Amino acid sequence: MINHIPQDGNQSETGGPHEAQEIINTCIKCGCCNDICPTFNILEDELDSPRGRIHLIKDMIENNRAADAETVAHLDRCLSCNACLTACPSDVDYMHLIDFAREHIEETYRRPLLDRLVRNLLTRTLPDPDRFSRAMKLGRPFRGVAPLLKAIGPLKPFAALLDSIPAQMSQNGVAKGTHAARGEPQKMILIPSGCVQQILDSEIDRAAVNLLQHVGVEVILPDGDGCCGALVLHLGKSDLALDQARNNVDTWYPLINEGLDAIVITTTGCGTTIKDYGHLLRDDPDYRDRAQRISEIAVDVTEFLKSIELPKPVIKPKLKVAYHAACSLQHAQKITNDPRRMLLKAGFKQVRPAEEHMCCGSAGTYSVLQSELSAQLQKRKVDALEATGASVITAGNIGCLQQIRADTKLPVIHIVRLLNWSYTGEKPDEIVEVDARH
Repeated sequence: MINHIPQDGNQSETGGPHEAQEIINTCIKCGCCNDICPTFNILEDELDSPRGRIHLIKDMIENNRAADAETVAHLDRCLSCNACLTACPSDVDYMHLIDFAREHIEETYRRPLLDRLVRNLLTRTLPDPDRFSRAMKLGRPFRGVAPLLKAIGPLKPFAALLDSIPAQMSQNGVAKGTHAARGEPQKMILIPSGCVQQILDSEIDRAAVNLLQHVGVEVILPDGDGCCGALVLHLGKSDLALDQARNNVDTWYPLINEGLDAIVITTTGCGTTIKDYGHLLRDDPDYRDRAQRISEIAVDVTEFLKSIELPKPVIKPKLKVAYHAACSLQHAQKITNDPRRMLLKAGFKQVRPAEEHMCCGSAGTYSVLQSELSAQLQKRKVDALEATGASVITAGNIGCLQQIRADTKLPVIHIVRLLNWSYTGEKPDEIVEVDARH
């Protein structure tokens, strides 16, 4: 648990404010992070840059004060895209610093009523697939009122929620349990259940299971795990996030003793958080070691595929593909080339968009809570992707896929579905025309 700023002014020696202060002290105030920051690019306000936000957090810590409305406004605009991690010459751990600040806001600042309502709605529905599915079904008939809600400032998040409801939900899920490798097994892996992805696009994990079985991997889809904790962690609700992490550790860890080789993650946002379990649960003696082991064997699906022996593709599509590098993968996990190499190996042609480092504006709940900024980043990203002349857009994160799909007519397909097509011949339905070499 992240410790808060104590009311008596005394800081703990480890964690919480002490750790935040150590992170702040590594910042040399050079401003290299500003140019790469999406919100600073749009707003051109120093307080909407990483350097400016560090200054605001420093002020709260050193003066032992509660968050105020102005500070909250600037910190809320942070996407947690972690582009600043890529640009920073002194390795400032901004990712954990902003999470500390969000928890401090949650504890010390009372948000306006409608803001509290929408955040509580997101907290209760998004991590729970059943609730999320029911909420979308209930909201679908009211999508037509979204334009009216957009005209009323405090109701814009509710309009964004209605706009985000897809025309139809996924129906083609994969059964829980063990899915045997075809042929001699190379590895045994687990794919986390996750939350919103299984409702919004269950084809992703279905394709992942099919591809992994085809290349000789035994796949376990566990029963009893759930949301990785990322969604609520970035809302400042760290206690709930840690409970979700503990539940997953309890579910996954026993399989390590049964020979589990890796936890293979098909949503890059989840990957960043699961790889961070060792840090998140470092102060919990009952979970610390197990959480660290979980983090050590967690890999993105493209990382894993690169590490094993693959057969020759059964089909080499010559489609021109624009790969969108999700922020959680390129900036937080520092994985930049594995997905591109996998696409090339599978026979796709690649075109690279401008501003690859720039966030698409999805960022978990950001597209709901900061819908205007999110829409600007969405347009900027889609324009760059479409300008490549690609026939298909691909990415590895469900949030990015949904964000980009909403503003383009091009097929937007998870990378594992494209790789599954190449190695098994199972073409995604969204791709109508095929130009390929057998």
